[in-house]
Amino acid sequence: MTQDATVQDNAAPDQGPVTEADIQLIQRILPHRYPFLLVDRVLRIDGIRSAQGIKNVTMNEPHFQGHFPGEPIMPGVTIIEAMAQTAAVMVGASLGLTGGNLLIYFMSIDNAKFRRKVVPGDRLVMDVTTLRGKPGARVWRFRGVASVEGELAAEAEFMAMLDMKAV
Repeated sequence: MTQDATVQDNAAPDQGPVTEADIQLIQRILPHRYPFLLVDRVLRIDGIRSAQGIKNVTMNEPHFQGHFPGEPIMPGVTIIEAMAQTAAVMVGASLGLTGGNLLIYFMSIDNAKFRRKVVPGDRLVMDVTTLRGKPGARVWRFRGVASVEGELAAEAEFMAMLDMKAV
């Protein structure tokens, strides 16, 4: 698939483009909150082209109560959601969508593969790349790869629709 993502950073002129996101910026972009905020920090944002986020996996997360008792494993769908949230932060930060009115909905998940267990104590690193999308577009396509200590844990392609809700 060709990559038609073009970069249009929407940062203050004296600050330059947004290149990372701490939890405060993440919470200004995403509507998600505990227990479903699944990205702790975005270490690198390269416009709307790519980003790298992290999730520090802890035993305190509610899904570990039932998945699985005695052998806690982060659910695969939760890993995909963490990759999608990283992509949403990348787009929101790059386009200046920090007013808390951005909703992003999954449209499809393709070629999802799970290669390694993700367990409490792991640092999940999510690398996302825009495959299709540009400023003003509602439908975007991304590729996400999640790893732990350099070992591939999961990968998927996903489509999402951006929706600006009324505030």
